[in-house]
Amino acid sequence: MINTTELGACLRAIGLDDWPNALAPLVAERFSVAGHGDYDVWRDVVNALRVRTNAPQNIRDLLLKLSPWRKGPFDLAGVHIDSEWRSDLKWARVLEAIAPLDNRNVLDVGCGNGYYALQMRKAGARAVIGVDPTLLYVMQFLAVNTYERDPGVFVLPARLHELPLPARKFDTTFSMGVLYHQRAPIDHLQQLRQTLRPDGQLVLETIYVPGDESYACTPADRYARMRNVWLLPTISELTTWLTRSGYVDIRVADKSTTSTDEQRSTEWMTFDSLSEALNPVDPTQTVEGWPAPHRVVMTATSP
Repeated sequence: MINTTELGACLRAIGLDDWPNALAPLVAERFSVAGHGDYDVWRDVVNALRVRTNAPQNIRDLLLKLSPWRKGPFDLAGVHIDSEWRSDLKWARVLEAIAPLDNRNVLDVGCGNGYYALQMRKAGARAVIGVDPTLLYVMQFLAVNTYERDPGVFVLPARLHELPLPARKFDTTFSMGVLYHQRAPIDHLQQLRQTLRPDGQLVLETIYVPGDESYACTPADRYARMRNVWLLPTISELTTWLTRSGYVDIRVADKSTTSTDEQRSTEWMTFDSLSEALNPVDPTQTVEGWPAPHRVVMTATSP
């Protein structure tokens, strides 16, 4: 599904000469029924979208077969994908706060369907490599890029720790909405640093808990109805994690509280969303009694 010749050329241009051969078996395994039982269905959808004679209604029907669409929105060949997340709102906050992306090589960890990766290219990035373990999201990216036709963005079905590290070649590395899913968040931060060139910038976006003290909380079962949330730090604690991981010039770039205008159910993501995760009597709390999702964007430099 991925043009391996173009991917290899892109990786070598970044200076990652060993990555094409190292990643080839993993990528081949993931793009298979062994990688996911629905792979053949999703592959057929992407191939059908590559037929340029499709009418808008046919395109819409095909894209809906790749639901749920978490990140977006996208406008493709007259079809508007109204995703669960208004990711354009988050991107506007992030872009204003980070070092300019002009002519930079970028790694986007946990990139989902590549919405932000495509925005990074539009912001001037030379090349963007995205990695995400969820094959459906990778297939969504392939569907979107059928219309975007951006030759400088690749999304690989992989996790950060599966990459050949250390590889300190990226100018900017993003980790957005990933840290709180890590059982060992400091390991994640240290692996991210292994991707950055000296003086490269980390852009970290994650959920935090309000408070001036330095501590982290572990939900006993779920947070906002999510099972895979492990540690929720205060910003002070998050700063300590970054410092202990070797970063310098650590800054809080943006703070926000997620609203039901930014994250909600739609025709393209019909499952429960943020509104069902909040206490109906007190929406400043989750249904479990935790503070409602507060998100922070932090930047840091790898020495």
